[in-house]
Amino acid sequence: MLFNKLDKSYLPFHAMGELQSFDDAKLATDYIKKIYDTNIEKIRTAFGHFINSTDTDIIDNFPKIADANYPFLGIKVTRKDLNLDASLAYGVISEPGVYGGTLTRPDIFYDYYLEQISLLIKRHNVPVFVGNSAWPIPLPFAIDTHAEFKNSQAIDLSGLWQLDAGFVLPNLTNIDDDIANCTHKPQSTIKPISIFTGERVDYSLHRLHHYTGTSPEHFQGFILLTNYQRYADEFIRYGLDALLADDAYTDLILPGGISCKTETDIPSSIPLPQMPAYHLKRKDGMGITFINIGVGPSNAKNITDHLAVLRPHCWLMVGHCAGLRQTQILGDYVLAHGYVRDDNVLNLDLPIWVPVPPIAEVQVALQEAVQTISNQKGRDVKHSMRTGTVISTDDRNWELRTKQLYKEFRQSRAIALDMESATVAANGFRFRVPYGTLLCVSDKPIHGELKLRGMANQFYNDRVTQHLHVGLETMRILREKGVDDLHSRKLRGFDEPPFR
Repeated sequence: MLFNKLDKSYLPFHAMGELQSFDDAKLATDYIKKIYDTNIEKIRTAFGHFINSTDTDIIDNFPKIADANYPFLGIKVTRKDLNLDASLAYGVISEPGVYGGTLTRPDIFYDYYLEQISLLIKRHNVPVFVGNSAWPIPLPFAIDTHAEFKNSQAIDLSGLWQLDAGFVLPNLTNIDDDIANCTHKPQSTIKPISIFTGERVDYSLHRLHHYTGTSPEHFQGFILLTNYQRYADEFIRYGLDALLADDAYTDLILPGGISCKTETDIPSSIPLPQMPAYHLKRKDGMGITFINIGVGPSNAKNITDHLAVLRPHCWLMVGHCAGLRQTQILGDYVLAHGYVRDDNVLNLDLPIWVPVPPIAEVQVALQEAVQTISNQKGRDVKHSMRTGTVISTDDRNWELRTKQLYKEFRQSRAIALDMESATVAANGFRFRVPYGTLLCVSDKPIHGELKLRGMANQFYNDRVTQHLHVGLETMRILREKGVDDLHSRKLRGFDEPPFR
């Protein structure tokens, strides 16, 4: 079989040993979980021996770890097996060949793997193959979530220099975003089955916990991003009300992993990480994760680089912006349908000439949500919301360059300027995650309306609640309409990996 005769010089997509064939997606997913759990336990057992050993020369007596690697999933599709339904955006293979890749964390991605494997088997009427890959699981990703090793005091730091004698440590030269960037050049006969490899996913799961202060298993299918922490208090209030009103919601998770069901569960003070995340969880995982990403395109790229591995159904930016039109007033909404990418953080991954199109389903849902929450209809909405182009800059003090920027404002017909929206949208396009932007005008510097202290406080008091509720209503609309149509074909290329 082709899977067992691969060029071993390219380990990421190589399967070692025998592979098992599955016509049943659940059996295949269960076997993926079994392989992963078995290999993780090998590493944890060996590491436990390492940190508890009193051997003065543990290197010579190091516990042996055999084939503690990521699970491998593969599928072979011939020309006669192709599904020619051009309306399908994912879960389908458009060109004959052998596809495969490494997977991780079935405890988080079990339902996702089950769905994607089910689609491939059903649409091509061929089996999938599961086995042990040749890509070792790095030690930190095996022990990072294990209770016994979470407390760093249990580890003798003086002996950590010996780790690489018996364990595999992360090697960043093995992971990149070439598949997502459409620059990947296969070095074997196997084409990627997903835009992310197992180790790339593990790396981002580790980073998400670091930046947001919550474990990745809490993240939900819909994500709201903002650049102001003031929205967090309102989100907490909304979450507690939702828990009382709707049985579909199960929990509200605060930074630090704090579970809340009532106000009495909220601590008087919560240490906030760099990008605090709050999760209103649903039984089906289709709840809402709210993250204050802070200010700037670097933060926006950083968090969305890592959120993308979770394969969310949508992320939405609900931040503040500077209005560029004289007719705008403070508190007006801006619905972005185009972006000027003056953020400069994604130029190497997504060339500046690549257009970032609006996602129609998200745009319609945002407009419906504004009408519902503001209780405005028809042309009345046009008085408080404008649709147009948003400029995102990497210069926080862009106001000092207004004279030079006037040309860019005029030529782009931009109606607002911020520092994150174009980055969030561009990374959504790059990672095939539906995206949208609804900003709120908080000042108009080029027209002399600066955000003075008193004006700012009044603006925040008046607009934060309504703006956040528009974002929340948008997510409700998208969820209830169904996510299948949300994953637009415009986000997919002609030779895409089949996994969503």
